[in-house]
Amino acid sequence: MSLETDLSILSNHESFARFLQVISDLREETIEELHNANSEQLQQISGRILTYDQILQMCDWRNLRTKFSERI
Repeated sequence: MSLETDLSILSNHESFARFLQVISDLREETIEELHNANSEQLQQISGRILTYDQILQMCDWRNLRTKFSERI
């Protein structure tokens, strides 16, 4: 199986959508960390945000959030 196939199968499960909601929440918390970060921390925090973004995009979070909006 390919990663795309695995993600397609997972996208049918509400529990996967809840997991991605946690990833999305972590992304938002990390964005908030930027407000108190010094210049040395900015690059590290930005890297974490980018990683969360990549995971959410790869898993098609926007569509899953809509699909399961009433349950998550």
